[in-house]
Amino acid sequence: MKKLFLLPTLLLSAVVLFANTTPLKKDFITGNPEVTSINAMTFGPEGILFLGDSKSAQLVAIDVSAHPEADNSKLRINNLDKLIADMLGTATDQIQITDLAVNPENQNIYLSVHHSSGNPLLFRVNGDKLSPVSLETVSYSKSLLTEAVSEEAKDRRGRKLRRWAVADMKYGNGKLMVSGLSNQEFASTFRTISFPFSDKQDFGSLEIYHAAHAKFETHAPIKSFVASEVNGVPHLIAGYTCTPLVLFPMDKIKPGTHYKGRTVAELGAGNTPVDMIEVQKDGSRYLLIANSNRPLMKVTFDHLEAFSGSLTEPVTEKAGVAGVHYVNLPMVNVQQLDKIGDGFVLIQRESNGNLALKLGSNWWL
Repeated sequence: MKKLFLLPTLLLSAVVLFANTTPLKKDFITGNPEVTSINAMTFGPEGILFLGDSKSAQLVAIDVSAHPEADNSKLRINNLDKLIADMLGTATDQIQITDLAVNPENQNIYLSVHHSSGNPLLFRVNGDKLSPVSLETVSYSKSLLTEAVSEEAKDRRGRKLRRWAVADMKYGNGKLMVSGLSNQEFASTFRTISFPFSDKQDFGSLEIYHAAHAKFETHAPIKSFVASEVNGVPHLIAGYTCTPLVLFPMDKIKPGTHYKGRTVAELGAGNTPVDMIEVQKDGSRYLLIANSNRPLMKVTFDHLEAFSGSLTEPVTEKAGVAGVHYVNLPMVNVQQLDKIGDGFVLIQRESNGNLALKLGSNWWL
């Protein structure tokens, strides 16, 4: 009798396995992808979460589609850093939240965290709690970065550059787009990598005019970017440290080529864009930029598309600005930012010192 029950069970298991196998996940295996850092995250379709691991110079795709949907409609978690520290049995100054990503298919929110021990951690938001996501046994696929910036490379201040092997990532049209640094002469790099991953991995190098520095630069990585249409043409909208905003037509960034972008704004020196998203309201599009030392900025696509010029002259005023019009929103110390549904979610250090994970308000748009 046991054999009679075994056959339907095996058939059912085979059906479930086949149902969970898609072209995008055809190369996934189950095991430990050996992630040593999580410097950037982004979502693709089918619950695939991409992790940018600069330390190991690799891109890892993990399947989180089985995670139950959480209700984040009234999201607010106070003292987020203390919550994480208490879960790890450590102090708040021993952890760093490195990124935030939202699964657009079910609105699940994920946080990546680095501990002072060097261990990367991944959490899923579940109401007012965090659920650890183990990286020891997951369904995954991965790809090593070719010509990544070396582990020994340092900037002029002696800081290691390897953390910028992967600076930011986005997924679109069957490709993973990755900004960062390579080991080439023109180090600022933009990769468009087909997914599922293959052995082929090409990239182009980028150059910008940095008005606050009064020079052309090829070594600064794009810190945050959005891929979107500008005047009907697909563009890379890129933010750099100190803080140029630059446009690159996507069809000009070709493998093995070097391209000079059009600088459309100087948003103020002494600052780094930490996150950039596109949101919409009432048929209008907006670019939101979270910054290390500036308030949350809003740029309307109408202003962006109307600006046909390029910054080619120095901005000499300390922290001075130029180019495309933007508005500082009354949200300071925004540390992470991502889209959720028709709105956005952010991590913000509030004026009373509270680190809050919460929903943003589209009223300001």
